[in-house]
Amino acid sequence: MAFKTDIEIAREAKKQPIMEIGAKLGIDAEHLLPYGHDKAKVSQEFINSVQDRENGKLILVTAINPTPAGEGKTTTTVGLGDGLNAIGKKAMICIREASLGPNFGMKGGAAGGGMAQVVPMEEMNLHFTGDFHAITSAHNLLSAMIDNHIYWGNELEIDERRVSWRRVLDMNDRALRDTVTSLGGVSNGFPRQTGFDITVASEVMAILCLASDLKDLQKRLGDMIVAYRRDRSPIYARDIKADGAMTVLLRDAMQPNLVQTLENNPAFVHGGPFANIAHGCNSVTATNTALKLADYVVTEAGFGADLGAEKFMNIKCRKAGLTPDCVVLVATIRAMKMNGGVAKADLGAENVEAVNEGCANLGRHIGNLKQFGVPVVVAINHFVTDTDAEVQAVKDYVETQGSEAILCQHWEKGSEGTKALATRVAEIADAGVNQFAPLYKDELPLFEKIERIATSIYRADEVLADKKIRDQLRAWEEAGYGHLPICMAKTQYSFSTDPNLRGAPVGHSVPVREVRLSAGAGFIVAICGEIMTMPGLPRKPAAESIFINDEGLVEGLF
Repeated sequence: MAFKTDIEIAREAKKQPIMEIGAKLGIDAEHLLPYGHDKAKVSQEFINSVQDRENGKLILVTAINPTPAGEGKTTTTVGLGDGLNAIGKKAMICIREASLGPNFGMKGGAAGGGMAQVVPMEEMNLHFTGDFHAITSAHNLLSAMIDNHIYWGNELEIDERRVSWRRVLDMNDRALRDTVTSLGGVSNGFPRQTGFDITVASEVMAILCLASDLKDLQKRLGDMIVAYRRDRSPIYARDIKADGAMTVLLRDAMQPNLVQTLENNPAFVHGGPFANIAHGCNSVTATNTALKLADYVVTEAGFGADLGAEKFMNIKCRKAGLTPDCVVLVATIRAMKMNGGVAKADLGAENVEAVNEGCANLGRHIGNLKQFGVPVVVAINHFVTDTDAEVQAVKDYVETQGSEAILCQHWEKGSEGTKALATRVAEIADAGVNQFAPLYKDELPLFEKIERIATSIYRADEVLADKKIRDQLRAWEEAGYGHLPICMAKTQYSFSTDPNLRGAPVGHSVPVREVRLSAGAGFIVAICGEIMTMPGLPRKPAAESIFINDEGLVEGLF
């Protein structure tokens, strides 16, 4: 049986005008700021007007650790949203925007797949409404103003050796990880070593996704620490007087983007931090607004549950006062077999033994999620090569973990393939059985928070951190930042810091090589193992195969 490609399906979509999508949510045309005919931003005035309404039910979609076999977390998020609407529920989805770096590198698009997609797919995976460009510009404006302040006399007495604010670019470019700026003579400023991160790792991105409104946005921007004096006292972005101009650049980017699924159901696509180097969730503004407009909101957290879901619970929910009513954990038979030691080329052959072996990864995630007091349902994202025996093996295993697994065929059938999942998720959400609580309390010391995540979520034996890192954490506690949560930057491919260690490893250590204070976002970043905040392109980047065909259509992006 021949299947159409994702892009072929997306191009055949019968999209409704975005004003009609807004009308389904009760958003009048005057409160939609259109970007063409099929996407729009929702006005702050409208967002403010619905804040007194009761919240709908919040459903989090997460996944096992990603493998080259694919898991389909975004696809399942879209399929579940469509499925809820198909069974008569008023539902919408909230997902993140795509970064250009992975799109032109190796990951591909971030709008779902098959019959469970958000459209317009091409625009979403390219420049969309310009939010990432606004974040990049605001971040680099601050960078320029810091160097400019030093050039014109350095009234704040910034120690040029201790400028912690780097630059960003929304592209994978390993050559920019470590750079020297201001070479070329006196007129170009004072040379110093610095570097670039990818835009999604910017604290500005995190702030945009956690801020409640423009006033909160500007305060958080002003709270960012950008450098230190010789006496180690901090310099804030507000000291550079950059927070106002940055807020201006981010004004439109703060407003959620409204689009639609292939089945013409509403979706917010807003914000895009990576879960392996940032907190990995869509914006609080989008989620909170959706909860006021729909009875059920389906959102996703990036990468595996050990990263995205952990940060959703410990950072986003803590900061925004959110409570998930149900968690859907996505897994595939193919990924179970890879975790069981099967090579990618051999995934098409039935191998129940490998499925059983690989289920250890799935079980670890189920147990981790239950630590937060939330009910968990496993969604088996169906592939045509899956056999009945393999599917039953996963169902049987999940039952031994005190949960249930439901086969989903949304990639092939759209909402028709997720009605069973949607029905069960709605029942659980409506039952109100969650007893949600973060993994650790605010008052726990910072290093103990890192240890709690490493031992409880990664199941590590220990955290390795030298005296310099421990002293830095204690200094931040003394400066009043001890209550902040931890944002772990770690490989997404394993519970450990070794990307090649699949399954459910135990007896490993978590080395912390650097810690960064994101005072505006409100968390401490712990950089573990070899993870990079500026990725590189693979040997054969996707960009080599991307072009515009004779019909003027983009090819090779997906």
